[in-house]
Amino acid sequence: MGTTGQRSAGQDATDVDERVVRGSSLIRRIFEALRLTVLSGVTGAAIAALVVGAILEELPVVLTGGGGLVLLILIGVVAGRRSPGPGDPPVTRTALARIEDLRATSGETADVPVRFRLTVAPEPEDGRPAYRVKIDQHINLVDIPLYRPRGIAVVEYRPDEPWDVRIVTRPTPEWSRRAEEAEIDSAPESTLVKNPGPSKGSWCMLVLFTFLAGAALVVLLFRGELFTSDDDTGPSSKQPSVTSSASSSRTFTTSTTVSGPSSSLLVLGRMRETATDLEARAGTSDVTAIVIEERRMQIRGDSSRPAGETVHVQTLPYELFPALVHEARTTLGVRDPRSWRIDVTPGAGTGAGPRVRVTVTGEEGTARLDADATARILDRRPVGEAAKGR
Repeated sequence: MGTTGQRSAGQDATDVDERVVRGSSLIRRIFEALRLTVLSGVTGAAIAALVVGAILEELPVVLTGGGGLVLLILIGVVAGRRSPGPGDPPVTRTALARIEDLRATSGETADVPVRFRLTVAPEPEDGRPAYRVKIDQHINLVDIPLYRPRGIAVVEYRPDEPWDVRIVTRPTPEWSRRAEEAEIDSAPESTLVKNPGPSKGSWCMLVLFTFLAGAALVVLLFRGELFTSDDDTGPSSKQPSVTSSASSSRTFTTSTTVSGPSSSLLVLGRMRETATDLEARAGTSDVTAIVIEERRMQIRGDSSRPAGETVHVQTLPYELFPALVHEARTTLGVRDPRSWRIDVTPGAGTGAGPRVRVTVTGEEGTARLDADATARILDRRPVGEAAKGR
């Protein structure tokens, strides 16, 4: 005798309970999606911060990215050790199902993935009519002959998610006997239930998208330092990040910032290369001041100044300047220099060459040394004396 369409007397109440359970399941899926979105986005941002910080040699950015990853790992460890609450395990029920059709999708291992089309017939006390469902389940190659079209199998399903059905490969003797004696009518195709939520592929796409979005956000925050700077990776990447020109028709100020791997201006040849680029953009070689820092060079000029009151950009010994910086950082009492700066200005007297001043700053204070146009040291001002000599 067929079982399709059987209902209990309390069907209406059961339908209400089922809708409540489905609503609770939907809320759980929404929170799960939000959790995955936040975690994957933060992970992408943390990894991007590590990479960007390493490229720009910015320790705070590296520490922020590393701290974010450590925090995520700790959250994962704590969540993994958290014991599940009393409502976490899903409620499953056992029922009989008619095998409408089955097809093995491959056969490379002992457990073969099989696609089943079933008519699930819940017990009368469950208050749910028979319905159709499609599932994929791995079945041992030896057990496949036990499953055939129009045969009866024992299954487990979740009342709140009826599409979540699993064939019980080793049922109890009682259920095995009932499966042998039962006859189940096929449910109509209109009763087919499907998972209304996102598929596994959709979850993967969500995680990937939010991961990339988090990483892209960090890159956008540092896009100025990453993409609008001079770099030694090729001529196409050389662009000024800061350029201001012609506050009047007689004066100009032009600067550029370098970033990326080996981006310090102390790298051999980097100062002269950058100075040449600034000279070309300014359209003149005679300037009134040159300022050089770790990743920034600036030139200022005034076309009304005579040649004796200017500095020719290409005549300076840029190749010797790194040695001056090293001398200032190691011999003037600054144990842990935080920054350095080179100021080149015209000489004070007639016929005097340009003056080169190197200033270093650290926890102890500021120190400086002065040199001439040939990088010969003329004066030293250790920590404590530099302020007096100004």
